[in-house]
Amino acid sequence: MLTVEDKNYLASKGISEEQISKQLDCFKKGFPFLKLAAAASVGNGIFSPDEEELKGYLHLWDSYIQSDRRVVKFVPASGAASRMFKNMFGFLEADYNEPQTDFEKEFFTRIQDFAFYDDLNAACVKTARKDIPALLAEGQYKPVVAALLQEAGLNYGQLPKGLLKFHKYEGGSRTPVEEHLVEGALYATNRTGVVNVHFTVSPEHKALFAKLVEEKAELFSKKYGVKYEVTFSEQKSSTDTIAADENNEPFRVDGKLFFRPGGHGALIENLNDLDADIVFIKNIDNVVPDKFKTDTVTYKKLLAGVLVALQQKAFSYLQLLESGKYTHDQVLEILQFLQKELCCKLPDTKLLEDTELVVYLKKKLNRPMRVCGMVKNVGEPGGGPFLAYNSDGTISLQILESSQIDMNDPEKKAMFEKGTHFNPVDLVCAVRDYKGNKFDLTKFVDPATGFISSKSKSGRNLKALELPGLWNGAMSDWNTLFVEVPLSTFNPVKTVNDLLRVQHQ
Repeated sequence: MLTVEDKNYLASKGISEEQISKQLDCFKKGFPFLKLAAAASVGNGIFSPDEEELKGYLHLWDSYIQSDRRVVKFVPASGAASRMFKNMFGFLEADYNEPQTDFEKEFFTRIQDFAFYDDLNAACVKTARKDIPALLAEGQYKPVVAALLQEAGLNYGQLPKGLLKFHKYEGGSRTPVEEHLVEGALYATNRTGVVNVHFTVSPEHKALFAKLVEEKAELFSKKYGVKYEVTFSEQKSSTDTIAADENNEPFRVDGKLFFRPGGHGALIENLNDLDADIVFIKNIDNVVPDKFKTDTVTYKKLLAGVLVALQQKAFSYLQLLESGKYTHDQVLEILQFLQKELCCKLPDTKLLEDTELVVYLKKKLNRPMRVCGMVKNVGEPGGGPFLAYNSDGTISLQILESSQIDMNDPEKKAMFEKGTHFNPVDLVCAVRDYKGNKFDLTKFVDPATGFISSKSKSGRNLKALELPGLWNGAMSDWNTLFVEVPLSTFNPVKTVNDLLRVQHQ
C-alpha cells in the first residue's frame, strides 16, 4: 500500500502509481527470454562492404553532411569511474603494502606512462609531502594510490571517466571529453562548420563537464576550423525504478520508498529530446589518441553512409506507397528490400493480399533506423548480434545481452557461444520519418526486455530493475542493420591499466 507521503514522493519524481505497479509486477513475473532464430554473421545479418562499396558510402556521407540536416554526436558520460579503479581500491584495503598481483605490479612499473602522471605527482607532493619517485623508493606505494583515488588528491575514484586524463600529447594531456570533441570535428561537422555534441552527465558533475568544455572547446575550434555547440542532459528521475525486497514488495529506507537509476536504457528519453536528423552514439571511454583516429573516423563515416543510403531508399518506397500509384511488382520489390536489406522477415507474408501487404510494409518501413558497427569476437564483453523473433511474429536483427538468452537451453546457448561478433556500442541513428517529423522513440521500446539484478543497500539485499537497454530493448522496434567494423575501432577503458595498452599510448 502506498501512503500519502509515498504518493507525494512519486509526484515529485514524475512517476505514476501505474508505473510502480507495473515495475513490481516485473519483479513478480520476471522477464521472458527472447526467442532466437540465429546468431547474426557476415552474409546473414552482418554486412561487410568491399573497398568500392566503402568508398561509395564515405562519399555519400560527405555529401549528406553538406546538406541542411542536423547531425548530433550523443555520448553517454554519466557513469563514475570507480569500477575502473576496482583493483587499486583493493590494493588500498589489502593487508600488504607493496604490489603483489600482476595488475598492481604493472601499474607501478609503468606509472610514468599514464597521462595523469604529472597531476598525480603534484597530488603526492600535496598530500604526502613527497613526489612519486621518493615515495616508491621508500616502499610507500599506498600513499600514491590514495593521492590518485581520494578526495584530498585527484579524486579519480569518484569522478566520471569523461573527466580523467587518458592520453598524453606534447602540449599536455586529454580527457575523453576532449577526444570526443575532436572526433566530432572529424566526421560530424555540418556545412556551416558547426559540430553538435551532447553529453549525458550526472547532476553532481555537470558543472565540471561544462567548465572543461568551456576551457577546451575554443582550442579545438581554432585547430579544426569549427564551432562547437555542446549541450548536456541528466538522466531523468522519472526513469528511476523502484527497488524491491525479497518478497517483491517496495524496498524502503527509513520508511521511504527506495529508487535506483534505471540503467542506460533510461537514456532513450534523453535521446528522444534531441533535435536531430542523424545521431552518432558512442560510449565515453571508447576513444584513442589522434595518431590512431583514422580507422575510427573512416568507419564512423561508413556506418553513417550506409544509414543514409538505407533511409533514402526507405523514404522513396514510403512515398510511393503513400501515393497509391504502385504496381504489384513494386510492392514485391519493397518487400524484398525489407527482407534482404533490412533483415526484417514475416514468414506469413505470402498469405497477405496486396492491400494488407502495403499496410504491413508502411508500418515496418516507417520506423527509426540504426546502423550498428559489429566487431569480430575476441573475448571482450558486449552484446551480441542476433536474428530474434518479435512479439508480432516477425524476425529481425537485435543486439542481445547474455541475460536475455536462456542458457539452460542447449540450442540457444550454442547460438550465443558460436556468435562471431559483438556490439562495441558504435551506432548511427536516423530519428525522423519520411515526412520530416520526429519519431517518438519511447513508442519503439520493448518493455519485456528489461532484467532484474541483485544489489544491496546498507547491508540489506534488494532486487533492482534495469530498464530495456539503450541499444538492446529500448531500440527493439527499430529498423536495424549490422556492419562489420575492425577491432581497431573498439578501445574501451574498463580498468586503469587499459590506459597502458598501445592504443592509448
